[in-house]
Parts: sequence; structure tokens; C-alpha cells
Amino acid sequence: MLKYILILLILAAIGGAVFIRFAPSDPEVWHVDPQVSADQDLAQGVRRRIPGGEERMAELDRIILSTPRTELLAGSVEEGRITYITRSKWMGFPDYTTIQQDGDVIELYARLRFGQSDMGVNKARVEGWLNELGPQG
Repeated sequence: MLKYILILLILAAIGGAVFIRFAPSDPEVWHVDPQVSADQDLAQGVRRRIPGGEERMAELDRIILSTPRTELLAGSVEEGRITYITRSKWMGFPDYTTIQQDGDVIELYARLRFGQSDMGVNKARVEGWLNELGPQG
């Protein structure tokens, strides 16, 4: 009996991992206004506002797309809003980042999909992107 329970637990773990890696990402859910009114560090992610116009947003787009395991979900620089999916290396957990042009400000909202806390992963990723982007000048 213990053998069957162990097999069921292993199958459930494998099924969960497969679901996490291959769960569809609906742009209607994730490609939304980031609504960033101030910089915030959250348990599920991070919000940032940085100075910059379309040229700076295009450079940020290039930086984000060069990040390993990151792909475009929806949007473009021309549209003024872009959403990306970045997956963790081992389990493939998806994190979503939306950047949006709001006048002379770029809003960023990076957040997890599964779980209660991202353990600072989104904050570290966003800070790395902003460091690479450098100050506006």
C-alpha cells in the first residue's frame, strides 16, 4: 500500500511540474496596465517608475529580451506596452513583467504567477535590467 501511495505522490509531483511549465499564458490576463503609482517591493514582485521616452523603452526591451528564458507575450514598443514571460531555470516557473510608456515615464511591473512569494527574484531581475539600462542622460 505504501508503494502505491509513493507512486501516486511521484506522479502528482511530475504532473504539477508539467502543468507549471506548460500552463498557457493568456495575454488578456497578464498584458494589462501595470498601474504603477510609486516604486513598490511586494511579496509577489516589484513595481518601478523610471524616467524615459520611447527610445529608452526600446533599449529596455532589448535588454529584457536578451535575458535567458525570456520571451515576448504581447505588445511592442510602438504600442507603448509590452509583457514578457521569464521562466525559472529548473522548474520553469513563469514570472510576468509588463513595461508601459506613460508620458515621459516607463512603468514596470514584474510579478509571479504561482505561489505567495517570489523570494526577491523579480526585484533582483528588474534591478539588473535597470543597472544595465543606466541613468537617463
